[in-house]
Amino acid sequence: MPKVVPGRFSADMNESFVVFLIGVRVNNIWAINKWVPTVQAMGPMLNSLRQYPDKGLLGKETFFRPLPISVVLITYWKSFEHLEHFARSSDDPHLEPWRRFNQSIGNDGSVGVWHETYLVQPGQSESIYVNMPVFGLAAATQHVASVGRKETSRRRLGGENEPAV
Repeated sequence: MPKVVPGRFSADMNESFVVFLIGVRVNNIWAINKWVPTVQAMGPMLNSLRQYPDKGLLGKETFFRPLPISVVLITYWKSFEHLEHFARSSDDPHLEPWRRFNQSIGNDGSVGVWHETYLVQPGQSESIYVNMPVFGLAAATQHVASVGRKETSRRRLGGENEPAV
């Protein structure tokens, strides 16, 4: 289990980046031959991204929900171009599993997949982590003390105010 870092911290990211959420939801537990390969396809993708940081993945967090069985990844990318290249390149381990998913599952309803993409410009994000392990955007970028310009949400977004507590 990751070590808890006592105190208030924030992420320090002064460049544009992409937040990409992606998930798999098992809609038919008995369709094991469909959902297991879908879930298993994520491992080689993440391994490739870890092995080759120049592909653009900054970091990730993974979440699992037992019922309905669901896996969600929050990923942070250097740019949309990096993300898109990884998704579309025949040299990377995404395109072929995506083709297989569409051929074997398509619209039959047995397995759901989804994603959301957010393009974040400099100064348009803020974060706070209180008594947490190094996590999320701070783990993907810089984990810094939440003091001064980082003390409140408004200050982290470039504004001015006094702390409420």
